[in-house]
Amino acid sequence: MRVIGGEFRSRRLKAPPGDSVRPTPDRLREALFNILAPRIEGSVFLDAYAGCGSVGIEAISRGALRAIFLEKSRPALRCLEQNIQSLDIGARCEVHAGNAAPVITRFEAGIVFLDPPYPREIEYERCLEALGDAPRPLIIVQHASKFTTHLRETYGRIRRVRILSQGDNSLSFYEPR
Repeated sequence: MRVIGGEFRSRRLKAPPGDSVRPTPDRLREALFNILAPRIEGSVFLDAYAGCGSVGIEAISRGALRAIFLEKSRPALRCLEQNIQSLDIGARCEVHAGNAAPVITRFEAGIVFLDPPYPREIEYERCLEALGDAPRPLIIVQHASKFTTHLRETYGRIRRVRILSQGDNSLSFYEPR
């Protein structure tokens, strides 16, 4: 796995062994950041269920002011901390260990990226309902393409404005309504 663009382009990132973490595919991450290009510069980016941090690190590489990472897996946290250290971006990162759903609204961020483990469907609902009560300017949810119909169009004060699908993966974009 590597950083695709920006300041740290082509730098390699560590990921924990096995399939406990499902990194966002390079092609999908590239499409995401092409869409985010006008909004990423100077933003605060929250990467919930961060895994090894590839999406939040990509945000920093492309101009985000700061990234907040939420992750509960110990092996993933070790890799995330090693990736932050190897790129020397610790001053621009905040790492919080634990489950994202109960704390997601405690952090102010202009862009929130949610990528819960696909088998944990309840995590989508918990996070989106919390964010629907306390909207952020942009919320992006990565999910299995077949799961698109399970996500509601609206949660509280946010609504889905776009879906980007690439093979088995999709991104749903939510904004305040």
